[in-house]
Order: sequence, then C-alpha cells, then structure tokens
Amino acid sequence: MIKVYNTQTRSKQELVPLEPGRIRMYVCGPTVYNYIHIGNARTFVSFDMIRRYLMWRGLDVTFVQNVTDVDDKIIKKANEEHCSASDVAATYTKAFIDDMHAMGVLDPDVRPRATTEIPAMIDLVQRLIDTDHAYVSEGDVYFSVRSFAEYGKLSHRNIDDMESGHRDLRADGVAGMDERKHDSLDFAVWKAAKPEEPSWDSPWGAGRPGWHIECSAMSKKYLGLPFDIHGGGADLVFPHHENEIAQSEAAYGTTFTNYWLHSGMLRINSEKMSKSLGNFLLLRDVLATTSPDVLRMLMMQTHYRSPLDFSQDRLDEAAAALGRITSLIERINWLDAHASSAVAVLDSADIQARCKALRSSFVEAMDDDFNTAAALGAIFGFVSEINTLLSDVEPSQNDHASLIAVRDLIVELMGVFGIDAGASSDDNAYPVEVVACAAEVAGYEGDNPQAAVDALLACRADARAHKDFALSDRVRDELGKLGFKIEDTAQGAHVTFEG
Repeated sequence: MIKVYNTQTRSKQELVPLEPGRIRMYVCGPTVYNYIHIGNARTFVSFDMIRRYLMWRGLDVTFVQNVTDVDDKIIKKANEEHCSASDVAATYTKAFIDDMHAMGVLDPDVRPRATTEIPAMIDLVQRLIDTDHAYVSEGDVYFSVRSFAEYGKLSHRNIDDMESGHRDLRADGVAGMDERKHDSLDFAVWKAAKPEEPSWDSPWGAGRPGWHIECSAMSKKYLGLPFDIHGGGADLVFPHHENEIAQSEAAYGTTFTNYWLHSGMLRINSEKMSKSLGNFLLLRDVLATTSPDVLRMLMMQTHYRSPLDFSQDRLDEAAAALGRITSLIERINWLDAHASSAVAVLDSADIQARCKALRSSFVEAMDDDFNTAAALGAIFGFVSEINTLLSDVEPSQNDHASLIAVRDLIVELMGVFGIDAGASSDDNAYPVEVVACAAEVAGYEGDNPQAAVDALLACRADARAHKDFALSDRVRDELGKLGFKIEDTAQGAHVTFEG
C-alpha cells in the first residue's frame, strides 16, 4: 500500500487511483526565461523519481508537465535582449529539455506549451465569468476570490488574514489597491494587451492569460477532472496552487485533484539560494563538474519533502556513497569474469533470501511517501553484507547466477532513482585523474582510465615479482589517494572503490 503526504490534508494517505491501475499526474513545469537552477532541478528530479517508482510498482502513469512560454519575465528578458518573447521562450524551452535529458529525467507524456493552449484558457475564463466567479475590468479579467468559499484550504490560510501573494499596484503604478479590482485578493486570469507584448483575441479584447489559469486549463484538457496527483515545489503552494484549486473547482463544481505533493526547498551551504548572495547555481554549471548520477544521489539521500542542503562537501559524500555501490557492481563483474573453479561456494538459497529481504525493505521504505533515504539505507546494508560475504570466499563459475542476481537487483533498484549503477562497468568507471597517476608511476602513455588502472596493476605485479616493494606500495598509495584500494584474490588483483 503506497502512502503519500497530502499537503492539503497535512497527513499521509493511502494512494487510491481514481482508475484502478492508473495514475494521472500533473507537475508544474518551468517559466522559460532563463536556464533552470539547481533548486528547480531538485523539484523535477523528485517528481521523476516518484513517477519512476509508481511505474516500477506496476501503475500506468500518465504524466503531464507544462511549459509557461508567455509571462512578464519572458517579456522583460526579450526587451533586455532586443528580441521577441517567442525567441526567448524557444531558446530556453530547448535549454530546459536539454538539461532534463542531461539529468536523465524522463520526458513527460504530454508537454503542453501555454501559447498553444490559449483557446482552452479562454473557455475556462468565460466559464468563470458566466458563473459569477470572475469579472471584466478595463479589458482585464479577475477571479473573485471571495466567491469561492473554500479559498485557502490548500495553504491553510484564513482569507481575512492573508495577503494576495503579490504587491498590489493601482492603475497609475502607485503602491496600493488596484482600483480595477473589487477586492485586493482578486487575481488576474486574463490581462489586457499592452503595446508590443504578445496577445491573443478574446471576448474581452486582445490580451494574454494570467499565469495561474494556464495550469488549470491544461491539466483539465489532458487529464480530466479530477485527476490523481498534482505536484510542484513548496514555493508554489501559495498563491499558484491555491489559485488553481479556486479557478478549477469554482468553474466545474468538482474536486480538482485528489493528492497534492510538494518537494522541499534547496539551500546552498545552509543559506537560501539567491543572486544577491552570490550562491545562485545553474544546473548546467553544476553538471559541468559533477555527474548527473552523483547529483541524483545527493538528492535521493534526503526525503523529497525535506529541505536539501547543497554543498561541495555533500556532493563529495554523495560521490563516495555511490562509489560504494558501483564498486560492488565492479567487483561482482570482475569476479564473475575471472572465476575458474567449478565448485560453488555461495549458498544460492541464502543469496535469494537476502535479495528478497532487500526488495521487501526497499518497497516498504518507498511505499512510505517515497522515502528514498530509508530505501538507500536498505541498499547500503545489503551492499555491506555482500561485500563481507565475498571477502571470505572466491566465487566459482557455478556461482554465476547468484552473483548476477545480486548485481541486477542493485542496478534495478538504483534505476528507480534514475541512477545507472551499472554504468561503472564502462571506461568511465575510474576518474580521469588516474591517467596522470599511471603516466607518472607506470609510464602509461594513453588516455583511457580503465587502461590506466590496468597499467598500474601490471606495474605493481612486476614490482612485487622483482621485490621492489617501494614501487608496489607507491601504486597502492597513489590509488588510495583517489579513493581506491587494491584487492588480491586467487584470480588476481583488482581495484575497488574505498570511499
């Protein structure tokens, strides 16, 4: 039984699909006026993990994520860069998709763009006007917040105490209540056209949609009402998601979505990320020096709803943690490839029992509101058990099935997090720094990390044969500085990650 924490009820609830075996899920996408930052990435990776787990558990997931490609920020960026708003949106939409692919985030089943869904938004606005939940004022259309009695039920705010979520301006631009509004809490669902800004014809004159109306219109069009899960960052709870509920439920008289899931905020070295503090990090800049698997590992080590502290030390810890897992994969691959004895030394029934126990612990943790930290704890415990088991025996050819069962299970479970633990079997398993090490210590002249490690092991074997223990120890020590250790087995020496 999968339980999720519902922001609206402030409690964990059993996830009961509206349609057995199927989940319909909407997650707010980016406003495309710049490259996404690491905080944005945390939200998108979190919901990618949730989607992957639901699919792994056998559910048919329809995943919709929008792109907001018309907005005040996009228009401002276009003015700064002396180009059209559509050019800005196209540039950063492509950049967003490229960044998501770089992080291994699965493409949504539907990725609607606001500018292609204007008719659906106009229909929704007209429905709100017809039901007296919205009104026209000088070409703008505002949602009447007090017309929806349940306003505030997601953010748990009292309507008489809350702020509107933005700074009100009068028509003349002076701070204060906008005289076009009936109430300071009312928000725009349609904005009258301004010179040299994108606009579309509507029954109330040329203009463009307000931000909040976009997701209401697109989620209904592609998922219907109600749908199962609506997700996004915690910063969207108010006013964006609160307004989505009000618009949709006022217009259609039915529940908008059954479960609200929100990811926690990301901090940089325990401080709020902001340009003024100089700690604003773009995802693509982080990926220039960090592998996506390590970055995902860092994110999975913290529950998706909890605040995540991002720092170089945390990245290094995540790399070491991932290395302990991939090192076991490498060890198993090496032992399986070099096994010579025909006598099985592993108890296959015991291995099967251990694998079954890990799978059970993993499911138990992930069924509890996608507790990736606990699920990783179960994997690490399993890795330690297997490493201890393998340190006492020399697996044979007849242990192939047991070894592969262990390896494949780890790769499968890490794949639920979007982490390719099997990737360590290629030539990128070792850091590029090992090439320079091999060149200095063993005279290696190539540029392949795997070949460099092989050269170091050959150098060590030759040194030991000639009783040159100083050189042998140097190979060991230099690899140790890179976080690796040498293991001597009956089949020969191999390198594993020590962390």
